[in-house]
Amino acid sequence: MSNSIDQHSTENPSLKWVFGSAGRTIAFGFGSGLAPFAPGTAGTLWAWAAFLLGQYFLSTEELLWIIASGIILGCWVCGHVSEELGRKDFGGIVWDEIVAFWLVLILIMPADIWMQAFAFALFRFFDAVKPGPIGMIDAYFKKINASSAATSSDLKHILWRGFGIIADDLAAALFTLVVIALTQTALTFIW
Repeated sequence: MSNSIDQHSTENPSLKWVFGSAGRTIAFGFGSGLAPFAPGTAGTLWAWAAFLLGQYFLSTEELLWIIASGIILGCWVCGHVSEELGRKDFGGIVWDEIVAFWLVLILIMPADIWMQAFAFALFRFFDAVKPGPIGMIDAYFKKINASSAATSSDLKHILWRGFGIIADDLAAALFTLVVIALTQTALTFIW
């Protein structure tokens, strides 16, 4: 079986292809990126569930190490899998949403389910709509990646492409955290 997908022969990767390598499995959020509708939302929901489960078994320090390692690993995984697909920021690659939302969750915890749901809604809004700087980051990396789309990439370009895939989600996480902080500050003055 070929490592890459012929872009013209199939529109979307199969379950078998995704689970054919550890990198693809991670990039596609353990299958959540295969959701036929809104794979980014499905990946973020998977991240939320995995994080809540992880809290029972791991310390905050261990979770922070997993998130930091996930961001670094994600640069290679997302870049490599997008190279295999021949599409530079394929929507089914959801590892970027996963690690970015884990970052939001680790920084707002402990939080009740309503604050977590608020964080989820904000993160999905910022990731999908990409207002202001988030959109500029996304456009910058898409422009760079479009110029190198026709050629196979070396490791440096794969890592840079992967960073570009993750960067706008990290910006969405930052915006989410700022809005949550401002909301909590405003609520302290109201109550």
